[in-house]
Amino acid sequence: MTLRNAQQKARFLAADFQGLSIDQAILRLERPHIQPGFRDERNCFVFWARPPDHIVRLAARLQELLRKAAPGMWLMPTHRMHMTALEVAFSKTPEEIGALVDALRGAIPGITSHPHLHRARLVKPLVSYDTSALAVSFLPSSGEEALSPAPTSPDAPAGSITQGDGYTYHHLRRDVFDMVRRAGVQVASRYQVPSAHITLGRFLDEADHDTPEKRRLFVEAIDAMNEWLEREVWDNKEAGFVGEWVVGHERGLDARSGSLWYGGGRTIMLGEGF
Repeated sequence: MTLRNAQQKARFLAADFQGLSIDQAILRLERPHIQPGFRDERNCFVFWARPPDHIVRLAARLQELLRKAAPGMWLMPTHRMHMTALEVAFSKTPEEIGALVDALRGAIPGITSHPHLHRARLVKPLVSYDTSALAVSFLPSSGEEALSPAPTSPDAPAGSITQGDGYTYHHLRRDVFDMVRRAGVQVASRYQVPSAHITLGRFLDEADHDTPEKRRLFVEAIDAMNEWLEREVWDNKEAGFVGEWVVGHERGLDARSGSLWYGGGRTIMLGEGF
């Protein structure tokens, strides 16, 4: 168990549990009777990494298990799943975001296709959680056997590709950050050291967690998911699910703007995959 999960488990099981942190925007979007006509006006500009099909399948399986553990959760639609490679700006007006997109437009093709020749590998998926949401989180590879499906032929010549454990997801994020800065755009992200994760779902109310027994069963379900991942998915070539993700597999980065908090918005450009 990760330190973060251990801390959250202790919080959920504490006698003085302080309750969940409900995201008021998604609550109003999912339950429009609370505030009829509500619109999420937080406009953002991001570069997302989109998961390949085998990671979407794994995430969908985890969501099935989550639905049993907490039926009242909001679950991220699989077609909206993403991992944030870089958040350029958040909570701006559409006009402010549009100006940033225009300023960066000449650099966007190179940024979105950067993973085509710069391949960072993520492994060891685990379900992580706090009092607001759950995600499947990954770690940079470190000597694990390759498990991903082969790239679609024809692939780029091996000598032109930067890959291997020496080039991590942190290096990819650094590259994207540097390319944005070189284009003259300042990065104003909420996150200083963001984790590599895909949001699976968010809590909408306390109904599934309003007694100590419900909270105990919930954390036991998360523990069981992670035990299954470690036992059946990690480092297992015969597993029914693949837990390795080479960023850029199937599609490059997705330059996206608009109301993005829950997977929405519009694509400006989708980069070349492999």
